Amino acid sequence: MSIVIAGCGDLGTETGLRFARLGHRVVGLRRHPEALPAEIEGRAVDLRHEVPVIDDDATLVVVALAAGSRDPAEYRATYVDGLDHVLDGIERSAADPRLLVVSSTAVYDVDGGSVVTEETPARGGTPTADVLVDAEARLRSRAPLATLLRLSGIYGPGRERLIEQVRAGSATLSPGTSPHTNRIHRDDAAAAIVHLAGLDEPAPLYLGTDDEPVRLDDVLVFLAGELGVDAPPEASADAAPTGRQGGGDKRLSNALLRGTGFEFRYPTFREGYRAVLAGEGSRHA
Repeated sequence: MSIVIAGCGDLGTETGLRFARLGHRVVGLRRHPEALPAEIEGRAVDLRHEVPVIDDDATLVVVALAAGSRDPAEYRATYVDGLDHVLDGIERSAADPRLLVVSSTAVYDVDGGSVVTEETPARGGTPTADVLVDAEARLRSRAPLATLLRLSGIYGPGRERLIEQVRAGSATLSPGTSPHTNRIHRDDAAAAIVHLAGLDEPAPLYLGTDDEPVRLDDVLVFLAGELGVDAPPEASADAAPTGRQGGGDKRLSNALLRGTGFEFRYPTFREGYRAVLAGEGSRHA
């Protein structure tokens, strides 16, 4: 297979390396391709503003874009314009690749801790989530056979914000109001992309999240124990909860992904964060 990773940042690079180890040719599209490992053929392109060249022999295109900030304009340039430019590049080539696009479970405006599946309507609800909903609609209108993978909160090497907050003593607990948090280790997210790309008849949509939605307070207390520091104190009534970017309280189900035979290396946050603390895995640029 000849594979294109459009948006070859941290997740895209880990995904590309996994494809390369399987013997596939991998082309990575990013603004600074010199940062890519030798196993990935880097090409310089700013997908927010440019249409990439897609080789005529491309058999799979993975779109794993990542905005540089949470500014809605930056989100739109990255996820809507960037996706459009990738689709334009495919249309201009002679290739007819399978298409797998990474999105986010932030599109679910759900509160109250209810269970979310692929059948739950995606309504956005915040300026950035609304942009993601628009991008997904563009995908469905232009490439209806594409596979969409909505990932929950990614953590792993280089994504250690909660660890640093607990270590520094700046994390706080919210007893009685701590929301559920849904996570997936970066390596499992990359493995899920490779797995789904190999299915003969994938579903249109999957949720990529680990086995255990968990209260955020429980994660913070666990990390404090692993780090050997005091558990975080309770937050004051007017303080913003640790680790939350926007509202919502939901429990994501990975039953459909699990049903394809996918197995997690890090099925819960415990195994995943222990690996991060042990220094396992690579931090990609």
